[in-house]
Order: sequence, then structure tokens, then C-alpha cells
Amino acid sequence: MDLSSFESNNSVSCRLASQIPDVCRTEDCCLGIDEAGRGPVLGPMVYGICFCPVSKKEELKNSKVADSKTLTEDERENLFEKLDEAKSYVGWALQILSPNTISTSMLQRTKYNLNALSHDTAIGLVQYALDSGVQLTEVFVDTVGPAEKYEEKLSKLFPGIQVTVRPKADSLFPIVSAASICAKVARDRVVKGWSFAEDLGEVDTDYGSGYPNDPKTKAWLLKYLDPVFGYPQFVRFSWSTAQTLMDSKGVTVHWDDDDEDREKAAQRLNKKSMLSYFGASSGSKAQNPTHETHRFFTERRLKNLNTL
Repeated sequence: MDLSSFESNNSVSCRLASQIPDVCRTEDCCLGIDEAGRGPVLGPMVYGICFCPVSKKEELKNSKVADSKTLTEDERENLFEKLDEAKSYVGWALQILSPNTISTSMLQRTKYNLNALSHDTAIGLVQYALDSGVQLTEVFVDTVGPAEKYEEKLSKLFPGIQVTVRPKADSLFPIVSAASICAKVARDRVVKGWSFAEDLGEVDTDYGSGYPNDPKTKAWLLKYLDPVFGYPQFVRFSWSTAQTLMDSKGVTVHWDDDDEDREKAAQRLNKKSMLSYFGASSGSKAQNPTHETHRFFTERRLKNLNTL
């Protein structure tokens, strides 16, 4: 599993995929869908699909694939290697949704909640398999939201394919278990090898589980909370845990009235204007030429905009 395309820019979403087995282009195939990392406040969410010919279902079952949450990390890695060795008839694809992608989606002006994002990601992966020539006749999905409605939605989008949506599908259908393993292995590797774009020095990697109720995770969030700019992009800042800590520990921001000059308003309140955190662009006549742009903007490749 080559993660380099995501690691080169872990602020965006990225798709990874195996080679498509030739047999999957000629025989009827089943496909399973599952995700890893839906709940954590740290790291990406990874959606995975796994597919194989219907005639190979028994072989897949005999490989002892199981719900990834019931397996140790070593067991998942070993099973993923087995799936990779079976590449003559097993294929997979992953969509890695970065923490930044998740948070900006959920907090944009037109709300795009996690269920909608999950549905669209799963649909995109099924469409990828079809576009790649996989002869899908059966799709099995671990549900997000009400199973019946989700099943109806997918059946309408993919007529001619038998769609089965069930809670705990990763423990019911081996092909979903395989997808679960692929997704979990990818997420574990991404989290373990996360490259921080922010200048945080020697980062403490003892995150805990990454779940909001984990004391180690909460301690890590507090440690790396910038009072002005918030969290590094490893954190899903749309999660209530992160927002609560930001509200209680962050600097209070005064939003000026539209009819009042921002700089004057800041002076009146004896506070810095938000504009003071932006450095002057190279093309402008800066009153203070030694002022440097805050690292928040340089790390995210943000520049001042003078004209539209």
C-alpha cells in the first residue's frame, strides 16, 4: 500500500487502489464497503471497498477475514498481506478523507454532514469500481444512518446490482470484513506516519486512541492548542470536543461591525485587529517592512489577496 500520494499533501482527500484483477472484469463480482476512523477527533476517516468474483466468496471466507475492530494491529496487517497476495482475484480501493476535508465540509456555509459525506464517498468508490470494468452484481454495505433508506438510495443509483445494507455488516459478510481491514490498515499507517505541516518541534505522538473521551487524546489536544489559530491539521476542528476546548482556552475574537473601520475598532477596544496577523504582501508599501506573516498562513500556503 503506497501512501506517498496522500503523504505529499495530507490536507486533502486522496484515492488509493490496487490493480484490477483480470478475472473481475469477466466474472460476476461482489463488493463490500466499510470505513475506519469515523468517530476519532484525530486523523483521517478512510473508506474502503474490496471486491472479488462471486465464485471466490468461499476462498475469501476461508482466509479468516473478520471485522477489523475485533483484530489486533498485527492480525490486521497479516490479513491485509493475505489479501494482497490474493491479487489475482481480490481488488481494493480506498478514499482517505483528511481531517481538514472533514472539518471544512461540516462547517461550510451550506452544511454537509458526516453522513452525507460518508454516503457520497461510498457511492464514489462503487462508481470507481464500475468505471474500472469490475462486473458488479452484489454490493454489501455497513450502514450509515437508517439501513433501509440507505439501501433504497444505493439501489436506485445502481440499478441491476443487488444491494444489501446492514448494521454490523463487517461481522456478517467476509467481503465487508476485507474492506474493513483495508480501511483500518490504511488509517493506522497514516496516523502512525503523520507528517505535521505546522512547526511544532518534536511532536508527542502519544495521542491515545484518538477518540474524544480518551484522557490521553484530550491532554494532547490541550497541549497543541494554539490560542489564536487553533489546532494542527491532524485535528478535526469541527468535533465538539475540539470546539469546546477552543472556546474555553482560545483567545476571544472581537468581530467588528461592518460600518466601523476594523483597525479603529481594535484600537478603541485596546486589542489587535485580526488584520494584524496578516503580513504585508511583497507588492505593497508596508509601513513595517520587517513584519513577517504568521506561520499559520505560510504553512497553509495562504497569501494576501489585494484584488479580486
